[in-house]
Amino acid sequence: MIPLFVFLLSLLSPPTFAVDFLFNSFNGSINSNNLTLINDARFESSVVRLSNDSNQYSYGRAFYHTKLSMRATENSSTISSFSTSFVFSILPKISTSPQFGLAFVLSNTTSPPGALASQYFGLFTNTTLPAAPLLAVEFDTGRNPEFNDPDDNHIGIDLNSILSEKTASAGYYNSTGGFVPVRMQTGQNIRAWIDFDGIGFEINVTIAPIGMSRPSKPTLTFKDPVIANYVSAEMYVGFSASKTEWIEAQRVLAWSLSDTGVAREINTTNLPIFKLESSSNSMSTGEIAGITLGCGAFVIICASGFYLFWRKSKLRDEEDEIEDWELEYWPHRFSYEELSQATDGFSNDNLLGSGGFGKVYKGTLTNNTEVAVKCVNHDSKQGLREFMAEISSMGRLQHKNLVQMRGWCRKGNQLMLVYDYMPNGSLNKWIFDNPTKLLGWEQRRRVLADIAEGLNYLHHGWDQVVVHRDVKSSNILLDSDMRGRLGDFGLAKLYQHGEVPNTTRVVGTLGYLAPELATVASPTWASDVYSFGVVILEVACGRRPIDTAVTEEETVLIDWVRDLYVSGKVGEAADPRMRGEYEAEEMDMVLKLGLACCHPDPQRRPTMKDVVAVLVGEQEAAAPAELLSDLARGDKTIGGGLGGDESEEVAPLRPAV
Repeated sequence: MIPLFVFLLSLLSPPTFAVDFLFNSFNGSINSNNLTLINDARFESSVVRLSNDSNQYSYGRAFYHTKLSMRATENSSTISSFSTSFVFSILPKISTSPQFGLAFVLSNTTSPPGALASQYFGLFTNTTLPAAPLLAVEFDTGRNPEFNDPDDNHIGIDLNSILSEKTASAGYYNSTGGFVPVRMQTGQNIRAWIDFDGIGFEINVTIAPIGMSRPSKPTLTFKDPVIANYVSAEMYVGFSASKTEWIEAQRVLAWSLSDTGVAREINTTNLPIFKLESSSNSMSTGEIAGITLGCGAFVIICASGFYLFWRKSKLRDEEDEIEDWELEYWPHRFSYEELSQATDGFSNDNLLGSGGFGKVYKGTLTNNTEVAVKCVNHDSKQGLREFMAEISSMGRLQHKNLVQMRGWCRKGNQLMLVYDYMPNGSLNKWIFDNPTKLLGWEQRRRVLADIAEGLNYLHHGWDQVVVHRDVKSSNILLDSDMRGRLGDFGLAKLYQHGEVPNTTRVVGTLGYLAPELATVASPTWASDVYSFGVVILEVACGRRPIDTAVTEEETVLIDWVRDLYVSGKVGEAADPRMRGEYEAEEMDMVLKLGLACCHPDPQRRPTMKDVVAVLVGEQEAAAPAELLSDLARGDKTIGGGLGGDESEEVAPLRPAV
């Protein structure tokens, strides 16, 4: 399963401003203003080198120049979240010499007091100090028994101490759940992902050699409220490493970070490669004899390898044959070669987007039809079969306001779904982040009506109830005529009419989740209505569900609009960029409809039939007064748990592609 994680922003302690950066490489003349280098850290060609070979006790640190805002105040109980990914290389001059590795650091100072070199990463001291705001993820290539190190190749979570709170051997989990070790001290380029969930007090660390996609299961997970004790209001973020008399090159080759969502994808195609140097140019008699014997063994290995390759190819061909159960589900199967050709070999140039559920590529079939190809990995054939049964039902959905599935392809345990290509992208790109062309009110209202009709079809117009579970503006796509179509059914669930939903996982996207899902993980048509209500408010107000660029009172969109409604000024929530394009009564009606859809009681939300009737003009007047009665009392639960009780927990969520 792809990791389910959406990076949660602190609602009561929003960052002063967002930090979002991507360094695909490092150039001193370009990046010197972005990174603060301490002691022996320096730019070396296109990388950051953290220690100096010529200094016996060398250490170096590299921090991003802007601090992360982690708390609203020092006494705030809520901390923020961030996502980061980076590529590092650790290369000793002598493979058998003592080694130390490097650390990813979150610190309230660029110079921790009393920090030592050698096995202390240039961060910690050898004495016991009071708790201070310093947190590190160590990538340790040495074993120090006095620090309770499990081995000489591990990852650890350090809270102001060289003694790790939790460790795990370095490696990754493959698609079958098997653990594959990764030696970090060979100089190979290793990709690391760190997800810091401030709301859940959880840190997830994942590594893999570059060239691999992100493993679905983290290498190390640490979850403990004690994390909050080591986070101050503002923290520097970066790297630190140290050495003694033995030369060990610790390099950072690329880095991305975001405290508003998933860190941007790093381009790893042109990164330099570092290898161990031979310790001697001469060979002993024993080495020559070993090479001679090795040559003989090489011939045997080659013959065995050829046989294994032939056998594996044969098995793969058998695996990719169409099985009987596949024919039951969906009649149109594309060949892998056809889709590979359509996407130029799944080239990054054709990458439309990526996320926890897979990657989406633009493709052009041989008949010049443009399609979107979504690649989904599944861990087992049984899981794949169950998924196929469900996705095939989605493929039979036919409605003008749904993104149409054209077919599929299976290669091993990878499933590729082929959809109509939507040339105008997603709705959010036409409203947020200063778009080149702003979507006007008439077009926005028309798109809302389109999606309402699509959702109404899912809930009431088919032989089964389809609960989408991830209705949001980024999953609303615009066709060539700028008409709205609801896409991404990766999280959707099917139920018989009248059936009681039963699921154990909360999935979706923070800001769009209905409040009842925080305690009962059973999505219904009403939870879809809530999410669509958030979309209505987004589109009418021109704001995201959670906006950290405004005042604290306005951060949560639902709370802000509700407060304006209670004070009789709901029309002031309308997007000021559309002023003059709408009638005040019409805007009030749409805003009130959005609030009605976001009612905290799922039984009191309108159905999508009611919503369609209002948006297409079959019903006059605003949303029924009884649906807004709780709003008039200023009920904080309208925020869906986002503006209410701080202690309420929300299960980890997954981003959609």
